[in-house]
Amino acid sequence: MKAFDSVSHEKLLYRLQTYGIDGDLLLWLKAFLSDRSHSTRVGQFESSKVPLKSGVVQGSGIGPLLFISFINELANILLQYKVTVKFFADDLKLYAEILSNGDAVVYQSALNELAEWADRWQLPIAFKKCTLLHIGSATQQETFFLGNHPLSSSSSCKDLGITVCNNLSPSTHINSIASSANQRANLILRAFVSRDIALLVRAFIVYVRPILEYNSVVWSPQTKGDIAVLENVQRRYTKRLPGLRHFSYKQRLEELNLISLELRRLHLDLIMCYKITFGIVKLCFEDFFQFSPNSTTRGHPYKLFVPRCATNVRKHFFSCRVVEPWNNLPCNVADFSSLNNFKRSLYLCNLDAYLLVHHD
Repeated sequence: MKAFDSVSHEKLLYRLQTYGIDGDLLLWLKAFLSDRSHSTRVGQFESSKVPLKSGVVQGSGIGPLLFISFINELANILLQYKVTVKFFADDLKLYAEILSNGDAVVYQSALNELAEWADRWQLPIAFKKCTLLHIGSATQQETFFLGNHPLSSSSSCKDLGITVCNNLSPSTHINSIASSANQRANLILRAFVSRDIALLVRAFIVYVRPILEYNSVVWSPQTKGDIAVLENVQRRYTKRLPGLRHFSYKQRLEELNLISLELRRLHLDLIMCYKITFGIVKLCFEDFFQFSPNSTTRGHPYKLFVPRCATNVRKHFFSCRVVEPWNNLPCNVADFSSLNNFKRSLYLCNLDAYLLVHHD
């Protein structure tokens, strides 16, 4: 990560002082950063040592904290431009709703401030990695600049491993991960000498299925075509296992004690809903849900308000699509006493009514 290696020690120590860190602690941090050298080893050969005059120590426990302390000021500076700022390590997302020329001017001002801050604090921006994603149906798309560099527009971009398209369709992401998962599944079947079914199923669960389910709460498909693309990965793999070729997909799942990927994604939605509702994750409940004002309805006592959706994109967003299956969880089966009990009880609930594809 080039940004981590670019942090000026002098400016970092100054930044820490502005936060009130002084005395022995500041001296300890200064000593921790000072008199360090770097060399590269390839096999038995090692380059000459070069002194490190900048950068937090990557791989150390305190390195990420020092980097966050260094850039934290930037978030507060950009908030005055009424834009939303999200940081993840050295990645920054800056987005806003632009409905008029005035909004565009304010957004450009935020970009100017970002470029000036980076130059002032000697933290170079990787301009080639910067892109602009227009979301919405606006016919006129403004051209924005980051410093002297015009930002190129893209129809999609990758954000923390998920491909986000300008129409918010998950199809591009789904095709990408299905391709990767198929390659890995094929590699397992070619590389494993053993034909033990339990071992091959375990390998699929450990090495393939996570590719298909990573952050599915964000992009879970709602069209039969996209659902089939993902399901076919598991469908093909199980069909190639010894002795199962002539079984139907449903029979293979029963024989292997598996469930469809579509049902697993529904379980993951409900589990995330549980975590948000009971405060297990650091997400604000009010940002996603409201409790149902009707307290006389039958069922469990944690029912959510059913939101009105004007577009399909909103309708299929997590906080909307999960409400109906959550509200209809049978109170005599679903166990809300703990997260583990809730997870186990989901396998006892019949959720077939909320599956779009019938998996034979």
